[in-house]
Amino acid sequence: MPDRLCTGTVRGLKGQTVCFTGRVLVDGAWTVRSDCAKRAGQHGAIPKTDFSRKVTLVVYGDLASKVVTDDRRTYSSTLVDAEAERSQGRHICVVDADGFSNLLKERPAPCLELRSAGAGRVRPVAAATTESRILGRVLRMRRTGRRLPGDLTLDLSRLDKATAAHEATIGALIAHLSRQDIEVHTYAPGAPAFDAGWSRGDEVFVAEIKSLTGAREDQQIRLGIGQILDYTHQLRTAFPSTLIRPILVLEKPPTDARWTSLAGSVGLRLTWAPGFSGI
Repeated sequence: MPDRLCTGTVRGLKGQTVCFTGRVLVDGAWTVRSDCAKRAGQHGAIPKTDFSRKVTLVVYGDLASKVVTDDRRTYSSTLVDAEAERSQGRHICVVDADGFSNLLKERPAPCLELRSAGAGRVRPVAAATTESRILGRVLRMRRTGRRLPGDLTLDLSRLDKATAAHEATIGALIAHLSRQDIEVHTYAPGAPAFDAGWSRGDEVFVAEIKSLTGAREDQQIRLGIGQILDYTHQLRTAFPSTLIRPILVLEKPPTDARWTSLAGSVGLRLTWAPGFSGI
């Protein structure tokens, strides 16, 4: 059977063939396997009592954060079998109780790693932190090129200026935050595609960056506001206990001061290069 690709995120229960290692702590309440199976089935999953090659998702509950030994107990051998399948090239997704709770709410869940500890033992890796599920790799400024005049009938000189201005703003933002010992990241797999993100204490900041060169200012700002509010809503829905702070970053100050008060009225911080006031 060909390998099943995994992006690191389980998107839903629909179409999954799922089995459970034991009872699962669902939203603070211990839930036995039969009830978990019933609830998974209500979301389009196919529950199985035992592990088989048809299983695509394993939910482990009462074994969380423990070393699991293959001692012929059904619930413990499930993870051992899942790790064996992975080693043979067939990926089995594994989620913990929090992940299963998210899937029941039709929210994504991180697919966990399984680590072999020798002597038939498998250690399930604890769920990734919320921050790592939002923030991805370190953000770098990209190089931008320029097109020769007359390459296309479309006026690309304005587009190229906007692209260069966008990347220059990203570079300036990275430099500004680095002076505060803050590292800027791109979005994590499965997270909405915001332009830049970083954390400070318990807060996670997500930013959309808009250039104003060669474009209608009001159109760019309206687009940016809509994008960052959409991204923030998605993240707050997926991570309700995390403080998500949305920011719209502009290449330069807007000509109309009303945008600052408008942004504040919807809980959005507006800032711009080169000073990036407020961040």
